[in-house]
Amino acid sequence: MPTYRDEAVVLRTQKLGEADRIITLLTRSHGRVRAVAKGVRRTSSRFGSRLEPFTYVDLQLYEGRNLDTITQAETRAGWYAELGVDYERYTAGTVMLETAERLASEEREPAVQQFRLLVGALHALAGGRAPGQVLDSYQLRALATAGYAPTFDHCAHCGLVGPHRWLNPSMGGALCATCRIPGSASPAPETMTLLAALLAGDWPTVEAADPRHAKQAAGLVSAFVAWHLERQLRSLEHLER
Repeated sequence: MPTYRDEAVVLRTQKLGEADRIITLLTRSHGRVRAVAKGVRRTSSRFGSRLEPFTYVDLQLYEGRNLDTITQAETRAGWYAELGVDYERYTAGTVMLETAERLASEEREPAVQQFRLLVGALHALAGGRAPGQVLDSYQLRALATAGYAPTFDHCAHCGLVGPHRWLNPSMGGALCATCRIPGSASPAPETMTLLAALLAGDWPTVEAADPRHAKQAAGLVSAFVAWHLERQLRSLEHLER
C-alpha cells in the first residue's frame, strides 16, 4: 500500500480493541485524517506519548481502505505539559481542537491555512497569552479561513461603512439600522472594536480591553461559531469564562 509523510496536530483519540487507538489528525497537506496507531496503549509502545492531543508530530502513514495506519511518529512540539496543568488553558485548547476538527469537515481535503493557524494558536496558548483572548482570536480567524469571515466595520448586508450598532451572526456580522433584523445583538462600541481586533490579531488593542467587553465579545464569538457549525461545541460546556 502507498505510504506518505506529513506534519500533523493530534486532535482526538479513541480506543480501538485492546491495545490500539484511532487518532484524529489535522495534517498540513492532507487535511483531516483518521488513522490507527497499533499497540499504542501498551506500555512497550514505541509511540509513547507522541500521539496524544495537543502534540505536533511528523508522521509516516500508509493508506488503508477505511483508516490509514501510523508507522512512524516523531514529536516536533508537545504542548500538553503546559496546558495540562492549567484548567483554563486546557479547556480553551480543547475547544480549539474541536473547532479545528469541525471546520476541517471533509477528510483528506487540504487545509494548510487551518493547520498553520492551529499550530500558532496552540503555541501562543502554551506561551502564556490569556486563554480567552487566544481562543476568541483563533475561532474568528479559523472561521475567516474557512470562508465565513465576519465583518465588524461595515454592514454585512449592504456594505455601508460603520461603525454600526447592531450585530447578527446569521447575517455575517455588523448591520446598519436599515438592515437590522429582529434578534440582532447591540453590543457596546468597545466590544465591536475588540471583535475587529481579535479577528485582525491586533494584540495591543485586545490586551487593553475592559473585562466587561471581553466577556461580551466571547459570547458573540461563540454565537458566530455555533451558527456556522450549526450546533454548539461540546467542549464549550467545560470552559470557564
